[in-house]
Amino acid sequence: MKTNVLTIDDDPAITELLSVILRTHNFDVLVSNSGEEAIQVIKEKAPQLVLLDLMMPHMDGWQICKAVRAFSNVPILILSALDDPSIVASILDAGADDYLVKPVPSAVLVAHLNKFARRTGALYPASDDGKWHPYTHPLTP
Repeated sequence: MKTNVLTIDDDPAITELLSVILRTHNFDVLVSNSGEEAIQVIKEKAPQLVLLDLMMPHMDGWQICKAVRAFSNVPILILSALDDPSIVASILDAGADDYLVKPVPSAVLVAHLNKFARRTGALYPASDDGKWHPYTHPLTP
């Protein structure tokens, strides 16, 4: 089972590059280039992970993160060029789960995404017999 990741960045070149990288590591990738669209995609498609840029026009990463946290606990990994500890603390307080500074080696990015996928059970199929099994999400029947 592939893990479904939504990449959110206002730069289509970045979302395209991330899509190529993540697909080569067996992720299914959804793409959004605006905050409003991203929130709608999360509501409709329920991705298992979100990869979010902070600096975007109209609706920035903080606004997106807060809006998503109003209805979802999907893991949010921030991928940003901003490398200021107060900014990192601010977005983590707004509900993000992790923060990586661009440029990040693809292996490190994939490792962080795999970490969240393992923790949420997204790497392993849910049990069909109604019992909890190792490597499945404990809240999944």
